[in-house]
Amino acid sequence: MAKARNFKELQARMSPERQERNAAEAARMLRELPLEELRAARHITQTHLAEVLGIKQASVSKMERRTDMYIGTLAKFIEAMGGQLEIRANFPDGSVRINQFSQEP
Repeated sequence: MAKARNFKELQARMSPERQERNAAEAARMLRELPLEELRAARHITQTHLAEVLGIKQASVSKMERRTDMYIGTLAKFIEAMGGQLEIRANFPDGSVRINQFSQEP
């Protein structure tokens, strides 16, 4: 059986290029999380989120598994975690924030 190694030791033996690729991939993964993983990464339980939203914990679980929901529902979910939903359209020459769905005037 192979001896378990400390990650810092393994990382120190990696080339700088490999370390940079790993850091970039980790950053990408943190930018692209499903709702369940985003909630968990923010150390928020389904129970707490349900209390904030005024719904049952089972409803939070269902929302996290949905692949389609209203923008307003998603915005409330994100706001309950302390964030703000922003919708952008990305094009080769830049991105545009779509604001027709925001509740701001």
